[in-house]
Amino acid sequence: MLPKHKYIILFDGVCNLCNNSVNFIIKRDKQNYFLFASLQSDAAKKILLQLNAKNYLNSLDSVLLIKDNVIYTKSSAALYILKNLNFPYSVFFIFIIFPKFFRDFFYDIIAKNRYKWFGKKDTCMIPTKKILDKFIE
Repeated sequence: MLPKHKYIILFDGVCNLCNNSVNFIIKRDKQNYFLFASLQSDAAKKILLQLNAKNYLNSLDSVLLIKDNVIYTKSSAALYILKNLNFPYSVFFIFIIFPKFFRDFFYDIIAKNRYKWFGKKDTCMIPTKKILDKFIE
């Protein structure tokens, strides 16, 4: 069962940009809104199967944000994440006014080049004890 009143962020666990983004969110998640799982994890697979969203099982090119059984992808996921962080990050939600295809065009450029520009790890991030409760197993 998915936790209520929480946002679940599924991310590429070997991507340096994605891992740095997760750490960025954790540091600024003062209201404790977010839980995390790498897309490569069994937890992510269970969540996606529970939501009947098999088409996302191999979607490593997009961050996924899940809230109340709704899945947000790409730029929409990023903007809804920012919306739930404190000022000034929440201000970026204004970009939701642009059409998704336009926002996703830029998101896809970054996603396509993320390993080349930011690098990748051989294995998924292992959370420290301090932040372990933020990760779904």
